Amino acid sequence: MMLLPKGGVTWKSAKARLPPTRVIWRFLTQTRVMLSLAIAGIVILLYNGLSGTAGEMQKFYCFGPAKPPMHMSAIEQAQWAGHQQTPVIFNHHAPVEINSSDIHRVDLNKVKSTTKAVLNEERVLILTPLRDASRYILGHFDLLSQLTYPHRLIDLAFLVGDSSDDTLATLALELERVQSRTDGVAFNSVMIVEKDFGVATGEEVEDRHAFAAQGPRRMAMGKARNFLLSAALKPEHSWVYWRDVDIVDSPSKILEDFIAHDRDILVPNVWFHRYQDGRDIEGRFDYNSWQESDTGRKLAASLDPNVVLAEGYKEYKTERIYMARMGDWRDNKDVEIPLDGIGGVNIVVKADVHRAGINFPCYAFENQAETEGFAKMAKRANYEVYGLPNYVVWHIDTEEKAGNA
Repeated sequence: MMLLPKGGVTWKSAKARLPPTRVIWRFLTQTRVMLSLAIAGIVILLYNGLSGTAGEMQKFYCFGPAKPPMHMSAIEQAQWAGHQQTPVIFNHHAPVEINSSDIHRVDLNKVKSTTKAVLNEERVLILTPLRDASRYILGHFDLLSQLTYPHRLIDLAFLVGDSSDDTLATLALELERVQSRTDGVAFNSVMIVEKDFGVATGEEVEDRHAFAAQGPRRMAMGKARNFLLSAALKPEHSWVYWRDVDIVDSPSKILEDFIAHDRDILVPNVWFHRYQDGRDIEGRFDYNSWQESDTGRKLAASLDPNVVLAEGYKEYKTERIYMARMGDWRDNKDVEIPLDGIGGVNIVVKADVHRAGINFPCYAFENQAETEGFAKMAKRANYEVYGLPNYVVWHIDTEEKAGNA
Protein backbone atom coordinates (compact mmCIF):
# COMPACT_ATOMS: atom_id res chain seq x y z
CA MET A 1 0.00 0.00 0.00
CA MET A 2 1.44 3.36 -1.16
CA LEU A 3 1.47 6.16 1.35
CA LEU A 4 0.77 9.67 0.10
CA PRO A 5 2.54 12.64 1.67
CA LYS A 6 0.74 14.73 4.11
CA GLY A 7 -1.24 17.49 2.57
CA GLY A 8 -1.86 15.51 -0.72
CA VAL A 9 0.05 15.50 -4.14
CA THR A 10 0.97 18.80 -5.80
CA TRP A 11 2.42 19.67 -9.32
CA LYS A 12 5.64 21.00 -7.91
CA SER A 13 6.19 17.88 -5.80
CA ALA A 14 5.50 15.66 -8.82
CA LYS A 15 7.81 17.74 -11.10
CA ALA A 16 10.60 17.49 -8.59
CA ARG A 17 10.42 13.73 -8.86
CA LEU A 18 10.79 13.67 -12.78
CA PRO A 19 14.18 12.59 -14.33
CA PRO A 20 16.30 15.47 -15.83
CA THR A 21 15.92 14.19 -19.40
CA ARG A 22 12.18 14.18 -19.15
CA VAL A 23 12.32 17.74 -17.89
CA ILE A 24 14.47 18.88 -20.89
CA TRP A 25 12.32 17.08 -23.42
CA ARG A 26 9.15 18.52 -21.94
CA PHE A 27 10.65 22.01 -22.13
CA LEU A 28 11.66 21.63 -25.74
CA THR A 29 8.29 20.30 -26.84
CA GLN A 30 6.47 23.26 -25.57
CA THR A 31 4.78 25.26 -28.36
CA ARG A 32 6.38 28.58 -27.63
CA VAL A 33 9.88 27.08 -27.49
CA MET A 34 9.48 25.31 -30.85
CA LEU A 35 8.15 28.48 -32.43
CA SER A 36 11.12 30.45 -31.15
CA LEU A 37 13.57 27.90 -32.56
CA ALA A 38 11.85 27.94 -35.93
CA ILE A 39 11.98 31.72 -36.15
CA ALA A 40 15.66 31.73 -35.17
CA GLY A 41 16.49 29.15 -37.88
CA ILE A 42 14.69 31.15 -40.56
CA VAL A 43 16.58 34.28 -39.57
CA ILE A 44 19.96 32.45 -39.80
CA LEU A 45 19.15 30.98 -43.22
CA LEU A 46 18.08 34.35 -44.59
CA TYR A 47 21.26 35.98 -43.31
CA ASN A 48 23.54 33.38 -44.85
CA GLY A 49 21.71 33.55 -48.16
CA LEU A 50 21.96 37.29 -48.42
CA SER A 51 25.64 37.41 -47.49
CA GLY A 52 26.50 34.65 -50.06
CA THR A 53 24.64 36.46 -52.81
CA ALA A 54 26.58 39.64 -52.10
CA GLY A 55 29.86 37.70 -52.47
CA GLU A 56 28.81 36.18 -55.78
CA MET A 57 27.71 39.53 -57.09
CA GLN A 58 31.06 40.97 -56.09
CA LYS A 59 32.85 38.13 -57.94
CA PHE A 60 31.07 38.78 -61.25
CA TYR A 61 31.24 42.54 -61.07
CA CYS A 62 32.36 43.99 -64.45
CA PHE A 63 35.53 46.00 -63.85
CA GLY A 64 36.78 48.61 -66.22
CA PRO A 65 35.02 50.79 -68.76
CA ALA A 66 31.73 49.71 -70.32
CA LYS A 67 33.24 48.75 -73.70
CA PRO A 68 34.65 45.60 -75.31
CA PRO A 69 38.40 44.92 -74.83
CA MET A 70 39.26 45.61 -78.47
CA HIS A 71 37.98 49.17 -78.09
CA MET A 72 39.98 49.89 -74.91
CA SER A 73 43.14 51.94 -74.85
CA ALA A 74 46.34 50.43 -73.44
CA ILE A 75 45.79 52.24 -70.13
CA GLU A 76 42.17 51.06 -69.91
CA GLN A 77 43.21 47.49 -70.63
CA ALA A 78 45.84 47.66 -67.89
CA GLN A 79 43.26 49.01 -65.41
CA TRP A 80 40.73 46.42 -66.53
CA ALA A 81 43.20 43.58 -65.88
CA GLY A 82 44.68 45.13 -62.76
CA HIS A 83 41.96 43.89 -60.39
CA GLN A 84 43.04 40.28 -60.80
CA GLN A 85 44.65 38.91 -57.71
CA THR A 86 47.19 36.71 -59.50
CA PRO A 87 48.08 38.26 -62.91
CA VAL A 88 50.13 36.02 -65.24
CA ILE A 89 53.10 37.76 -66.87
CA PHE A 90 54.83 35.91 -69.75
CA ASN A 91 58.55 36.60 -70.07
CA HIS A 92 59.33 36.54 -73.82
CA HIS A 93 63.06 36.53 -73.08
CA ALA A 94 63.06 33.44 -70.87
CA PRO A 95 65.14 30.65 -72.49
CA VAL A 96 63.33 27.56 -73.69
CA GLU A 97 65.41 24.40 -73.86
CA ILE A 98 64.50 21.92 -76.59
CA ASN A 99 65.54 18.51 -75.38
CA SER A 100 63.67 16.25 -77.77
CA SER A 101 66.03 14.15 -79.88
CA ASP A 102 63.95 14.65 -83.05
CA ILE A 103 63.75 18.46 -82.83
CA HIS A 104 66.81 20.39 -84.03
CA ARG A 105 67.26 24.11 -83.46
CA VAL A 106 69.22 26.07 -86.06
CA ASP A 107 70.15 29.68 -85.34
CA LEU A 108 71.44 31.17 -88.59
CA ASN A 109 71.75 34.57 -86.91
CA LYS A 110 75.06 33.36 -85.47
CA VAL A 111 76.49 32.29 -88.83
CA LYS A 112 78.48 35.22 -90.21
CA SER A 113 80.84 35.76 -93.13
CA THR A 114 83.47 38.23 -91.94
CA THR A 115 87.02 39.29 -92.76
CA LYS A 116 88.12 37.69 -89.47
CA ALA A 117 87.10 34.23 -90.59
CA VAL A 118 90.00 32.36 -88.99
CA LEU A 119 89.70 34.22 -85.70
CA ASN A 120 85.95 33.61 -85.63
CA GLU A 121 86.46 29.98 -86.73
CA GLU A 122 84.14 30.39 -89.69
CA ARG A 123 83.52 27.17 -91.58
CA VAL A 124 84.35 26.87 -95.29
CA LEU A 125 82.75 24.42 -97.73
CA ILE A 126 84.87 23.53 -100.79
CA LEU A 127 82.78 22.14 -103.66
CA THR A 128 84.09 20.37 -106.77
CA PRO A 129 82.00 18.74 -109.52
CA LEU A 130 83.81 15.83 -111.23
CA ARG A 131 83.33 14.06 -114.53
CA ASP A 132 86.00 11.84 -116.10
CA ALA A 133 88.55 13.64 -113.93
CA SER A 134 90.69 10.83 -112.54
CA ARG A 135 93.88 12.21 -114.13
CA TYR A 136 93.57 15.50 -112.24
CA ILE A 137 92.61 14.27 -108.76
CA LEU A 138 96.12 13.73 -107.34
CA GLY A 139 97.20 17.26 -108.28
CA HIS A 140 93.94 18.64 -106.92
CA PHE A 141 94.60 17.19 -103.47
CA ASP A 142 98.22 18.29 -103.50
CA LEU A 143 97.00 21.89 -103.80
CA LEU A 144 94.19 21.44 -101.27
CA SER A 145 96.68 20.04 -98.76
CA GLN A 146 98.73 23.23 -99.07
CA LEU A 147 95.87 25.55 -98.14
CA THR A 148 96.81 27.55 -95.03
CA TYR A 149 93.24 28.08 -93.87
CA PRO A 150 92.78 25.70 -90.89
CA HIS A 151 91.73 22.36 -92.32
CA ARG A 152 89.65 21.60 -89.23
CA LEU A 153 87.35 24.40 -90.43
CA ILE A 154 87.09 23.08 -94.00
CA ASP A 155 84.55 20.59 -95.33
CA LEU A 156 85.00 19.01 -98.76
CA ALA A 157 82.22 17.83 -101.07
CA PHE A 158 82.42 16.29 -104.53
CA LEU A 159 79.80 15.36 -107.09
CA VAL A 160 80.71 12.50 -109.42
CA GLY A 161 78.42 12.12 -112.40
CA ASP A 162 78.32 10.72 -115.94
CA SER A 163 81.89 9.42 -115.65
CA SER A 164 83.22 6.64 -117.80
CA ASP A 165 86.67 6.43 -116.19
CA ASP A 166 87.71 5.50 -112.63
CA THR A 167 87.07 8.98 -111.15
CA LEU A 168 85.12 7.60 -108.19
CA ALA A 169 87.73 4.97 -107.29
CA THR A 170 90.63 7.42 -107.61
CA LEU A 171 88.78 9.97 -105.50
CA ALA A 172 88.02 7.43 -102.78
CA LEU A 173 91.64 6.28 -102.56
CA GLU A 174 92.99 9.82 -102.42
CA LEU A 175 90.49 10.84 -99.74
CA GLU A 176 91.49 7.82 -97.68
CA ARG A 177 95.13 8.86 -97.94
CA VAL A 178 94.53 12.50 -97.01
CA GLN A 179 92.00 11.91 -94.24
CA SER A 180 94.19 9.33 -92.52
CA ARG A 181 97.03 11.82 -92.05
CA THR A 182 97.73 12.99 -88.51
CA ASP A 183 99.75 16.13 -89.29
CA GLY A 184 96.83 18.57 -89.58
CA VAL A 185 96.27 18.05 -93.30
CA ALA A 186 93.06 16.04 -92.89
CA PHE A 187 89.88 18.06 -93.36
CA ASN A 188 86.93 18.35 -91.01
CA SER A 189 84.65 16.20 -93.19
CA VAL A 190 84.28 14.87 -96.71
CA MET A 191 81.15 14.11 -98.75
CA ILE A 192 80.85 12.32 -102.11
CA VAL A 193 77.62 12.80 -104.03
CA GLU A 194 76.87 10.53 -106.98
CA LYS A 195 74.41 11.80 -109.57
CA ASP A 196 74.19 11.20 -113.32
CA PHE A 197 72.48 13.71 -115.58
CA GLY A 198 72.63 11.84 -118.87
CA VAL A 199 75.36 14.03 -120.36
CA ALA A 200 76.74 12.41 -123.51
CA THR A 201 79.24 15.06 -124.64
CA GLY A 202 82.83 13.86 -124.48
CA GLU A 203 85.40 15.47 -122.20
CA GLU A 204 87.95 15.97 -124.94
CA VAL A 205 88.77 19.60 -125.80
CA GLU A 206 87.12 19.51 -129.22
CA ASP A 207 83.94 18.04 -127.74
CA ARG A 208 83.28 20.03 -124.61
CA HIS A 209 84.38 23.38 -126.04
CA ALA A 210 82.64 23.13 -129.41
CA PHE A 211 80.19 25.98 -129.92
CA ALA A 212 77.16 23.71 -130.44
CA ALA A 213 77.84 21.97 -127.12
CA GLN A 214 77.98 25.12 -125.02
CA GLY A 215 74.28 25.67 -124.25
CA PRO A 216 73.47 22.05 -123.23
CA ARG A 217 76.83 21.63 -121.50
CA ARG A 218 76.50 24.81 -119.42
CA MET A 219 72.95 23.98 -118.41
CA ALA A 220 73.99 20.47 -117.37
CA MET A 221 76.88 21.92 -115.36
CA GLY A 222 74.49 24.32 -113.64
CA LYS A 223 72.30 21.42 -112.61
CA ALA A 224 75.31 19.46 -111.31
CA ARG A 225 76.47 22.43 -109.23
CA ASN A 226 73.00 22.90 -107.75
CA PHE A 227 72.66 19.25 -106.79
CA LEU A 228 76.05 19.33 -105.10
CA LEU A 229 75.27 22.60 -103.30
CA SER A 230 71.91 21.40 -102.00
CA ALA A 231 73.42 18.17 -100.65
CA ALA A 232 76.50 19.66 -99.01
CA LEU A 233 75.64 23.13 -97.68
CA LYS A 234 75.06 22.98 -93.91
CA PRO A 235 73.86 25.67 -91.46
CA GLU A 236 77.35 26.04 -89.98
CA HIS A 237 79.01 27.08 -93.26
CA SER A 238 79.98 30.75 -93.65
CA TRP A 239 81.81 30.55 -96.99
CA VAL A 240 81.49 28.40 -100.12
CA TYR A 241 84.57 27.89 -102.31
CA TRP A 242 83.92 26.47 -105.78
CA ARG A 243 87.17 25.02 -107.11
CA ASP A 244 87.63 23.08 -110.34
CA VAL A 245 89.72 19.93 -110.28
CA ASP A 246 91.98 20.99 -113.20
CA ILE A 247 93.67 23.92 -111.46
CA VAL A 248 97.41 23.26 -111.55
CA ASP A 249 98.66 26.09 -109.34
CA SER A 250 97.22 28.66 -106.94
CA PRO A 251 98.40 30.56 -103.85
CA SER A 252 98.16 28.56 -100.62
CA LYS A 253 96.58 31.59 -98.89
CA ILE A 254 93.87 32.01 -101.51
CA LEU A 255 91.02 31.61 -99.00
CA GLU A 256 92.43 34.20 -96.59
CA ASP A 257 93.24 36.53 -99.51
CA PHE A 258 89.71 36.35 -100.93
CA ILE A 259 87.91 36.53 -97.59
CA ALA A 260 89.83 39.72 -96.77
CA HIS A 261 88.00 41.49 -99.63
CA ASP A 262 84.63 40.91 -97.93
CA ARG A 263 82.78 40.59 -101.26
CA ASP A 264 79.62 38.57 -101.78
CA ILE A 265 81.10 36.86 -104.86
CA LEU A 266 84.74 37.06 -105.92
CA VAL A 267 86.75 35.39 -108.69
CA PRO A 268 90.42 35.53 -109.76
CA ASN A 269 91.88 35.76 -113.22
CA VAL A 270 92.50 32.34 -114.78
CA TRP A 271 95.50 31.81 -117.05
CA PHE A 272 97.56 28.83 -118.13
CA HIS A 273 101.18 28.05 -119.02
CA ARG A 274 102.05 26.82 -122.51
CA TYR A 275 105.60 25.83 -123.36
CA GLN A 276 106.61 26.29 -127.01
CA ASP A 277 110.14 26.29 -128.40
CA GLY A 278 111.57 26.48 -124.91
CA ARG A 279 109.46 29.51 -124.01
CA ASP A 280 106.82 29.83 -121.28
CA ILE A 281 103.79 31.45 -122.87
CA GLU A 282 101.19 32.71 -120.42
CA GLY A 283 97.82 31.96 -121.94
CA ARG A 284 94.50 33.55 -120.96
CA PHE A 285 91.89 30.92 -120.19
CA ASP A 286 88.59 32.03 -118.64
CA TYR A 287 86.57 34.30 -120.94
CA ASN A 288 83.42 33.82 -118.86
CA SER A 289 84.43 36.61 -116.46
CA TRP A 290 83.39 39.82 -118.18
CA GLN A 291 81.83 43.24 -117.98
CA GLU A 292 78.72 43.77 -120.08
CA SER A 293 78.75 46.04 -123.15
CA ASP A 294 76.08 47.96 -125.04
CA THR A 295 76.55 45.52 -127.92
CA GLY A 296 75.96 42.60 -125.59
CA ARG A 297 72.81 44.19 -124.19
CA LYS A 298 71.42 44.86 -127.66
CA LEU A 299 72.24 41.31 -128.73
CA ALA A 300 70.50 39.83 -125.68
CA ALA A 301 67.45 41.98 -126.33
CA SER A 302 67.22 40.59 -129.86
CA LEU A 303 67.50 36.91 -128.86
CA ASP A 304 64.83 34.46 -127.87
CA PRO A 305 64.71 34.25 -124.03
CA ASN A 306 65.60 30.55 -124.23
CA VAL A 307 68.86 31.11 -126.11
CA VAL A 308 72.03 30.75 -124.01
CA LEU A 309 74.86 33.08 -125.05
CA ALA A 310 78.17 31.25 -125.28
CA GLU A 311 80.90 33.75 -124.55
CA GLY A 312 84.11 33.91 -126.55
CA TYR A 313 82.76 32.46 -129.82
CA LYS A 314 82.51 34.24 -133.17
CA GLU A 315 78.88 33.15 -133.54
CA TYR A 316 77.86 35.81 -131.00
CA LYS A 317 79.51 39.21 -131.15
CA THR A 318 79.15 40.83 -127.72
CA GLU A 319 82.22 43.13 -127.47
CA ARG A 320 82.24 42.50 -123.74
CA ILE A 321 85.30 43.45 -121.67
CA TYR A 322 87.05 40.22 -120.61
CA MET A 323 88.97 40.12 -117.36
CA ALA A 324 91.21 37.43 -118.92
CA ARG A 325 92.70 40.15 -121.17
CA MET A 326 93.37 42.43 -118.22
CA GLY A 327 95.81 42.44 -115.34
CA ASP A 328 99.17 40.92 -114.59
CA TRP A 329 100.07 38.58 -111.74
CA ARG A 330 103.16 40.73 -111.05
CA ASP A 331 101.02 43.76 -110.10
CA ASN A 332 98.94 44.52 -107.03
CA LYS A 333 96.88 41.36 -106.42
CA ASP A 334 94.15 43.22 -104.48
CA VAL A 335 92.92 45.43 -107.34
CA GLU A 336 89.18 44.83 -107.85
CA ILE A 337 86.84 45.32 -110.78
CA PRO A 338 83.04 44.80 -110.90
CA LEU A 339 81.84 41.97 -113.15
CA ASP A 340 78.57 41.03 -114.82
CA GLY A 341 79.54 37.46 -115.69
CA ILE A 342 81.95 35.04 -114.03
CA GLY A 343 83.66 31.76 -114.82
CA GLY A 344 83.47 28.71 -112.59
CA VAL A 345 87.13 27.70 -112.20
CA ASN A 346 87.51 29.43 -108.82
CA ILE A 347 84.66 31.22 -107.00
CA VAL A 348 84.47 32.31 -103.37
CA VAL A 349 80.90 33.04 -102.22
CA LYS A 350 79.39 34.10 -98.93
CA ALA A 351 77.18 31.19 -97.92
CA ASP A 352 74.17 33.43 -97.32
CA VAL A 353 74.16 34.33 -101.02
CA HIS A 354 73.38 30.71 -101.82
CA ARG A 355 70.94 30.46 -98.92
CA ALA A 356 69.06 33.42 -100.36
CA GLY A 357 68.35 31.35 -103.48
CA ILE A 358 71.14 32.51 -105.78
CA ASN A 359 72.23 29.36 -107.60
CA PHE A 360 73.45 28.26 -111.03
CA PRO A 361 70.62 28.42 -113.60
CA CYS A 362 70.25 25.18 -115.56
CA TYR A 363 68.13 27.17 -118.01
CA ALA A 364 68.50 30.47 -119.84
CA PHE A 365 68.48 33.30 -117.30
CA GLU A 366 68.86 36.63 -119.08
CA ASN A 367 70.33 34.54 -121.94
CA GLN A 368 73.04 33.11 -119.68
CA ALA A 369 73.40 29.81 -117.83
CA GLU A 370 75.49 28.25 -115.07
CA THR A 371 78.16 30.57 -113.63
CA GLU A 372 77.39 33.50 -115.93
CA GLY A 373 73.70 33.11 -115.10
CA PHE A 374 74.71 32.89 -111.44
CA ALA A 375 76.40 36.29 -111.69
CA LYS A 376 73.38 37.77 -113.48
CA MET A 377 71.03 36.40 -110.85
CA ALA A 378 73.22 37.68 -108.00
CA LYS A 379 73.36 41.19 -109.46
CA ARG A 380 69.58 41.15 -109.95
CA ALA A 381 69.34 40.49 -106.19
CA ASN A 382 71.78 43.37 -105.45
CA TYR A 383 74.72 41.20 -104.41
CA GLU A 384 78.30 42.25 -105.22
CA VAL A 385 80.11 40.43 -108.03
CA TYR A 386 83.80 41.29 -108.34
CA GLY A 387 86.98 40.02 -109.95
CA LEU A 388 90.70 40.35 -109.22
CA PRO A 389 92.49 40.86 -112.57
CA ASN A 390 95.98 40.63 -111.03
CA TYR A 391 95.28 37.59 -108.85
CA VAL A 392 96.00 34.65 -111.14
CA VAL A 393 95.04 31.01 -110.71
CA TRP A 394 96.69 28.71 -113.20
CA HIS A 395 94.60 26.23 -115.19
CA ILE A 396 95.76 23.24 -117.21
CA ASP A 397 97.15 24.04 -120.64
CA THR A 398 94.32 23.98 -123.16
CA GLU A 399 93.89 24.93 -126.79
CA GLU A 400 90.10 24.98 -126.85
CA LYS A 401 90.00 28.53 -128.20
CA ALA A 402 92.42 29.56 -130.92
CA GLY A 403 94.33 32.74 -130.25
CA ASN A 404 94.20 32.59 -126.45
CA ALA A 405 97.95 32.19 -126.11
